[in-house]
Amino acid sequence: MTTEIIKVPDIGDVNGVEIIEVLVEVGDTIAKDDLIVTLESEKATMEVPTEVAGKITKVLVSVGDEVAQGADLVEIEASSSEQKEQVAVEAPVETPVETPKKVVEKPMPKQLKKALPPVVDSQTLSGKKAHASPAIRKYARELGADINIITGSGRKGRITKADVKAFIKQAMQSGGIASSTPTFEVLPPPNEDFSKYGTIETVALSRIQKISGKYLHRNWVRIPHVTQFDESDITDLEEFRQSIKADAKAQGFGLSPLAFIVKAVAVALKKFPKFNSSLDAGGENLVLKKYYHIGIAVDTPNGLVVPVIRDANSKTVMEIAKEMTELSVKARDGKLAPADMKGGCFSISSLGGIGGTAFTPIINAPEVAILGVSRSKIKPEYNKKGEVEPRLMLPLSLSYDHRVIDGADAARFIVYLSSVLSDLKKMLL
Repeated sequence: MTTEIIKVPDIGDVNGVEIIEVLVEVGDTIAKDDLIVTLESEKATMEVPTEVAGKITKVLVSVGDEVAQGADLVEIEASSSEQKEQVAVEAPVETPVETPKKVVEKPMPKQLKKALPPVVDSQTLSGKKAHASPAIRKYARELGADINIITGSGRKGRITKADVKAFIKQAMQSGGIASSTPTFEVLPPPNEDFSKYGTIETVALSRIQKISGKYLHRNWVRIPHVTQFDESDITDLEEFRQSIKADAKAQGFGLSPLAFIVKAVAVALKKFPKFNSSLDAGGENLVLKKYYHIGIAVDTPNGLVVPVIRDANSKTVMEIAKEMTELSVKARDGKLAPADMKGGCFSISSLGGIGGTAFTPIINAPEVAILGVSRSKIKPEYNKKGEVEPRLMLPLSLSYDHRVIDGADAARFIVYLSSVLSDLKKMLL
């Protein structure tokens, strides 16, 4: 028996290469050409094999260490040449999963990628270190699979491409990652002592903030959001609103632009039924709704709530405005009933009274889209005669669930909605 030190081989004119994997432990018996560590530079990743067979007696590096050519990696109690040959012969050989016939790899279908939720690497949480090459890690990462919860069938539990495929297939058949493992693993927030930097004050979150925060996080993580932006010319709408808002005030309620937007959204939903739908719990079917209940986000001292205007398609703008006023008062007084906030088909979040030019609202699941409204602004616009005139332009931000709605459909929806707001006659359709 002799002791051998395995060193970093010739890696070119590179210094400070990071060790991203240590693939052996003290006591492991390895064969010649078994991999011991993985190195990663800014340009490439390289796996380092051992040149001799034997037993690992010392591991001289750790993950995160930076090394250069010639640096010591592991110490091996090397076998004699006869023992080396025996180890090599008896080393378990990975059984190929594919048939001998050559198989041409096809790109993963988009539907499959969409069906698999993104999973954050769980090693930090579970302490489990996957035994896989960088190429396999990249392959799993591209498919949204957590490499650290896949069981390897290769030598010493090494994860192969076939193992990743089998894991993906199982996830597809069960509708997601196996129930015995977490679907989403997120790093815990840092437990920072802020008082060491200066004076602080701790204020408890409201009950509404605690409840809504969980749902917002779920919706943001689970729904593939895309946001489409546009502007609507509401010059004529605003002129009409100003002419009748005194009538509304005499009846005891205000008439804001939001009442018109609710009505316009109901008209647009009727023309584009996919926006008035929900995915079923299994994600296999689209439930198309024949009613038009519009949620409106209301800012209260205790947090955001979303009461629902029911059957907005069959109500006049004045009726919608009256109901909005009643619901807003109940919301700010904390008197909304659960039924007041259920059954919505589509939500509107209006920040026009505060300001801003655009934002990306979070979809209120199980809805598939939400409209953000920012502050309107006078802008110079060309009319049909090619003349520049001042027009009141309203910024719109449409977030949608890309599993259900394509970008082209989203663009058509927001363009049509913009035209309805610009032409009051369309609200009667």
